[in-house]
Amino acid sequence: MKTNLSRVLLGGISSLLIFAGSATAQSSAPRASKGKIMNTTETATFASGCFWCTEEIFRQQPGVSEVISGYIGGSVDNPSYKQVCSGTTGHAEAIQITFDPDVISYDKLLNLFWKAHDPTQLNRQGADVGTQYRSAIFVHSPEQRSVAEASKKAADRSGYFKKPIVTEITDASTFYQAEDVHQDYYVNNKRAPYCRAVIRPKLKKLGLED
Repeated sequence: MKTNLSRVLLGGISSLLIFAGSATAQSSAPRASKGKIMNTTETATFASGCFWCTEEIFRQQPGVSEVISGYIGGSVDNPSYKQVCSGTTGHAEAIQITFDPDVISYDKLLNLFWKAHDPTQLNRQGADVGTQYRSAIFVHSPEQRSVAEASKKAADRSGYFKKPIVTEITDASTFYQAEDVHQDYYVNNKRAPYCRAVIRPKLKKLGLED
């Protein structure tokens, strides 16, 4: 489980951050419900520390129909949460996002990704330490790689971060859905200490519902 909650860093989530060359603010179109079948959907996969912290951030975005917490980038089939937390499987805790590109672009999702964590920390986010908490973008196409690389360069040049961004950009491999207890974690555990101390402040700084 997560430890030292009061010392978890909340850097990189200012709602005022706009990177050079980035798209403008989020579309005001209503968020698609999970039961809605959209004509066109794409997949984005991001790792930015504990998946409990970022799942709700992306779930609230217009055009996002589903966010799943899981594991990616490792060498063990169907790893458990305990195995991934041990840091021995090579997986990262990650979220896989299904979105409608006609409502929210991949570039806009990337802009939110930079704001939602500190991409300058190597193999950690705050008190959570290990390769399982690394910052990573797992791309699903050459087009996504091109957009991700351009977005990373823009974020690095923005001057917002005091250190270089260490986020890795790599091809997506098999994504394993995490156990049910980790899905919609914030929605189902709003009164839990971790949610109140870590997730809720992130949501508030990004101007999202808590």
